[in-house]
Amino acid sequence: QVQLVESGGGLVQAGGSLRLSCAASGRTFSSYFMGWFRQAPGKEREFVAAISWSGGSTDYADSVKGRFTISRDNTKNTVYLQMNSLKPEDTAVYYCAASPRYSGSYPGGYNYWGQGTQVTVSS
Repeated sequence: QVQLVESGGGLVQAGGSLRLSCAASGRTFSSYFMGWFRQAPGKEREFVAAISWSGGSTDYADSVKGRFTISRDNTKNTVYLQMNSLKPEDTAVYYCAASPRYSGSYPGGYNYWGQGTQVTVSS
């Protein structure tokens, strides 16, 4: 089992940047496929980005491609989401998630979830 704790959210103006972190407990972080999702008020949870176990493969939602970068440091049991050129429509609670198998953009494939961190982008 793994526990996930997100941090780094906050209020930022449009065009600004934030870096989210997700710290995982346990010694087997490198065995988990990791993803970031977000949920805006009144909307369903949506896929943002995912990264493979070694970090060699990444995937992004079309809405964030070229602006967001997912990375991981297996020595620190942490996955990151660097968010640049933020837009008001990026406002949401951001969640990290972990799965022992490939889960891609499908939230149902992830076994473990953090409690989320709020990102608010003002216009």
